Formats: sequence, C-alpha cells, structure tokens
Amino acid sequence: MTDDRKSAICVLGTGLIGGSVLRAAVAAGYDAWGYNRSEAGTRAARSDGFDVDSDIEAVLRRAAAADALLVVGVPMPALDAILSDVALFAPGCPLTDVVSVKAPVATAVHRHELGAHYVGGHPMAGTAESGWAASTSELFRGAAWAIGVDTGTRAEPWTRVARLALDCGSYLVPVVAAEHDRAVARVSHLPHVLAEALAVAGAAGGDLALGLAAGSFRDGTRVAATAPGLVRAICEPNADALRDALDDALRLLTDARDTLAADGALGALIDAGYSERDRYDTLERWDITGIRPGDHDWLEKLHEAGQRGGVIRELGA
Repeated sequence: MTDDRKSAICVLGTGLIGGSVLRAAVAAGYDAWGYNRSEAGTRAARSDGFDVDSDIEAVLRRAAAADALLVVGVPMPALDAILSDVALFAPGCPLTDVVSVKAPVATAVHRHELGAHYVGGHPMAGTAESGWAASTSELFRGAAWAIGVDTGTRAEPWTRVARLALDCGSYLVPVVAAEHDRAVARVSHLPHVLAEALAVAGAAGGDLALGLAAGSFRDGTRVAATAPGLVRAICEPNADALRDALDDALRLLTDARDTLAADGALGALIDAGYSERDRYDTLERWDITGIRPGDHDWLEKLHEAGQRGGVIRELGA
C-alpha cells in the first residue's frame, strides 16, 4: 500500500541501478513508475508487475502533474537527451540522479537550467551484471549513498532525496561534487581499470595459468566481467581524477617492481596494503545528528561532517 506521506517517484532509466531504485521505492510504499528507452526492457519490467513505459513525454507529463521526484538512471552518454526532455516536459520537478560521477552531471543539469531543483546522488552499490533483469530491491541495503551538499542545494528537494535513499535501505554520505569524483576515482573507477589489467596479465599466462587461477584471481577480476561499454561510461567521464589515481597506482607498482628486481623483495607495498585494508575493514562511521536541512550553514556543516566520516542514518522530525 502506498504511504501518502511519501512523494511520488519517477525513475528515468531502469537498468541495474535505476531499476533497483524503482523496485526498492515500490517495496518501501512509494507511488513509483519509470521510463526505459528499450522496448525489451520496458516489457521485462512490466511483466514483473512494474509501471514502466517507453514514452518519455507521457512519463514526464505524469511526473509533472504529480510533482514527482525524478531519478535519472541513464549512463552519461544519454544524460543530455534525458535532461532536454525533463526541461521540456517536467522542469519544475525535484531532480536527482544515480550516475557514478557528480561534477559532469551537475554541469549538464545547469546547462539545461534545471539546477534550482537538483540534488546530486550516487548509491555505492552494484554488480557486474546490467539491465532490468539484474535489478533488485535489496541492492542498496546497508550501502553508502552519496548525497550532494553543494552550494545552492535547496532543503526541500534534498530532504526528498535523502528520505528516498534511506527508505531504500542506505545510509547517507554528504559530499560535494568535486570531492565525490576524486574519491570514487580511487575506490570505484580505479578498481575497474586494475581488474581489466589483471584479467589481461593473467590470461597472458595461457590456459595453464587460467586453469590454476583461484580465489585471488576471481575476486581481483570480478568487475572485469562488467560490459565494456558500461565500464567506459562509468570511468571515462571522470578522466582527470582517474588519471591521478592511476598515476599513484603506477608509482606504487613501479616501486614494488624496482625493489623486487634489486633485492628480491616487494618493499613497503605489502605491509602498507595490509595496513590500509585493515583500516577499511575497521573504519567506524559515526552518526551525524542535530543538523536540520534549511538551518543556517546546514550545507557547510553537513559537508564538514561528511569529510570527517560522518553519515546520516535517519532524518529528524
């Protein structure tokens, strides 16, 4: 049953992430529907009982009439076309996205004059699979969901985005766009590139090497199973930050190679890697409380709290 206190949700793009948002929103009691460009994807969603249409004008006019929160779930190459439609048919709706980079999305949003109602978003969850069939209402359970606190963000749409993310089972990490992109370059986009490199280097050992490969190779190359076009769409819009991360990784690998050549040891990399992995495993997130959207300096306070590892697990009354 739909909870009348919850805003309507309109998801634009019902692949793995957008489809999972739609499923999770419906499961949480929202009146939610979606758009998918692919007729096959639309039919698949509808056969599962979800309200998805391939007519973007009809979907957005319905959203405008309901003052629905728009959730953009298309990859970067399709973003401008979707935003153009939003500007034409539903320019007054609150707007968020689940795209893996934030600064390029924000730039596009403002180019289409939709910035007044926009709040950046990025759930840190996914699989190597793609499309509606891979989506699940549980995908975001216990996951971090980055939420924008950039200058100019308004309290009302921010609260609606925050409530949706929490109702999907996530906790919120407040962050500004540029810092988000630098961070995900290292913990999301770099792992994709390293996984591809490991897959290629491992396979260079021939069938014998692949036949002997076990858990470390399987785990290290898991995301290399992601469709190449999707990896490019995720990583390439964040080229500058990813290049910096690659430079650091190459320096570490080069140092390890040089010490291995010089004295048969891998140097400091092994100990440092073990230490930083332990830091990740034991990192404690503390709860941000007492900051209400719309209060004086609320964006700056949330930004600072997010930088210090704070998260939001519930919204105050």
